[in-house]
Amino acid sequence: MHLSRKSLFTTLFSLIVGMTLLGGIASGAEKKKPAKEVKAAAAPTAVAKVNGVAIKRSDLELAMKVTLARNPVNQTPTPEMLQQIETAITQQLIAAELIYQAGQKLEIKDLDKQVDDIIAKNKAKYATPADFEKELKSNNLTDKELQTLARKNIVINNYIDKEIVSKLTVTEAEAKKFYDENPDKFKTGDSVKASHILIAADEKATADEKKKAKEKAEALLKKIKAGEDFAELAKKESSDPGSAKNGGELGYFGKGQMVPPFEQAAFALKPGEVSNVVESQFGYHIIKVTDVKKAGTVDFNEAKGRIQEYLKDQKAQKAVNDRIEELKAKAKIELVATTAKDAKK
Repeated sequence: MHLSRKSLFTTLFSLIVGMTLLGGIASGAEKKKPAKEVKAAAAPTAVAKVNGVAIKRSDLELAMKVTLARNPVNQTPTPEMLQQIETAITQQLIAAELIYQAGQKLEIKDLDKQVDDIIAKNKAKYATPADFEKELKSNNLTDKELQTLARKNIVINNYIDKEIVSKLTVTEAEAKKFYDENPDKFKTGDSVKASHILIAADEKATADEKKKAKEKAEALLKKIKAGEDFAELAKKESSDPGSAKNGGELGYFGKGQMVPPFEQAAFALKPGEVSNVVESQFGYHIIKVTDVKKAGTVDFNEAKGRIQEYLKDQKAQKAVNDRIEELKAKAKIELVATTAKDAKK
């Protein structure tokens, strides 16, 4: 997973809230009110209690902040909208707490080390320790609270993996049934498999810089035409680090996936052919096409693995939903105030 600047907080907290790990699974449970849910008078700093463990208002407020930031609306949320979001997130927090409590019964080796590793890896993504601390403060989090979120992240993941996902299977027959019933999902357009060498010169480059980049690309093209190995030249000379390490390999791509000049040149080539120097907003490319696939239907054997993975994800979502309902039926859940306005009463 590639984490953005704020993703340490959004990822860790969203796992606890259930926005990614639970995938909104708790939302399915919102339609059925747990038998043991009761209104209870409690301190306004909590919005709910799960088997005696308080879910703090600060947790809800942070989850609200994360949710609204990740799912911006085109208008200022009305009080009714905010109430609905708070209610949904409270239910997700309850579901996450139930999974966490169940997950604490499973042994996890080196849990403290795993927590430290998660935080250390994400601290390293900030330019300075001060930037990291600033981000903590902006989310009203302390180092200790962040460690708690990381620990919950690991425990919840571990429980779902070991107690639910590992016990799920998708047979070949199930995959084939899905394949046969969804033919449109497996149709493909024309695609090519290509490699490239990029000599970078973006739109901010000066005329002189662009001239030198183009001359370098043209010199490399001469070497290729003279018989030098395309892949080796890509490894040594390409400005695209992602593909350079693989000899310029980009894999298969269809129309609309690359910038127009690159796409037009690539789709005009036959397998084994090399383009002239092609200019795009990124610089100058030399493109080699190694295979062409015409529009058609993906064979079942080729699609089977992805289908099984997709169906397993669907089963996992339902299984976690079901497990949450089982845990709710056995738990004591006390709902306190669901809005800041109610909390002041």
